[in-house]
Amino acid sequence: MRPLLRYLRLAALVAGLTGLLTGCSDSDDDVAVEPAAPARITVPQAGLHPEGIQYDEQGKRFLVSSRTQGRIGGVRDDSTYTTFADDPRLVSTIGLHLDAPRQRLLVAVSDNGANATRTTAATLRKLAALAIYNSSNGSLISYTDLGALRPGLNHFANDIAVDSQGNAYITDSLSPIIYKVDAQGTASVFLENAQLSGGTGFGLNGIVFHPDGYLLVAKSNDGTLFKVPVSNPGSFSRVTSGQSLVGADGLLLLDSRTLLLVAGSQSTVFRLTSTDAWATAAASGSFATGAVSPTTITRRNQTDAYVLYPYQSTSPRFAIVKAGF
Repeated sequence: MRPLLRYLRLAALVAGLTGLLTGCSDSDDDVAVEPAAPARITVPQAGLHPEGIQYDEQGKRFLVSSRTQGRIGGVRDDSTYTTFADDPRLVSTIGLHLDAPRQRLLVAVSDNGANATRTTAATLRKLAALAIYNSSNGSLISYTDLGALRPGLNHFANDIAVDSQGNAYITDSLSPIIYKVDAQGTASVFLENAQLSGGTGFGLNGIVFHPDGYLLVAKSNDGTLFKVPVSNPGSFSRVTSGQSLVGADGLLLLDSRTLLLVAGSQSTVFRLTSTDAWATAAASGSFATGAVSPTTITRRNQTDAYVLYPYQSTSPRFAIVKAGF
């Protein structure tokens, strides 16, 4: 009986080890793999008319604004939309900037009459504000009235850039102004110059911060691209480009030498490159969107860029589409 007993014990031990090794193998095989980023997300939200978009890597969602309803929303890859933040003062939300290192979502707030339930005589073409939310839970951190810095002018806060110190820069499309809100919340006029005016149309629009210490800013009415040193904004200059950029809207700096620019009126995203620190730029590619009123663009991962298609203000949907060049 003893040899048989030893055999049975040995067989049980071998079976246990085999099961353990098999379990280890299954665990390795079951390691979660990030699903491929979708080529297109169509979101069934009627009349939302989003203007700004950012991709939140931590939350695995897009964040979008709304001209017509004011609220900020989150969009998953399966097209699910949920409200991220809302406030009666959010008449129309325009550009967004996700400051991930500081867990902040910065929101440009304006009123051009698109939100019929929140517009008032006091805010119509006068409102320019910066709302800042905690990007994790949607709680309001601050709300800053920028239009009060120049109360006699028309205003439309449009887009936002944030520098390495946490200072925010906000364009005004109806006045020739770039505002600054420092990391402590103090607002000031960073740059005011007649060359930034859009005349009777939209002027300043998209803005990005370059890590070499300057802003790149687009003007919609004539497609001018400006380079504005943060340390000396009065010395701003035009970026010379052979490409017509009329209708320039949102900007995305892919790397120090590559800028994506959405020209809404041309239904095109242009890829611009520079080899001389943005004294000049040349078109190196383009992506045709079709007649979808594209507004802006955001990075997802290191290689993907997604364009926002709001369609019309009464559309039953909007779309987020991966750009290809």
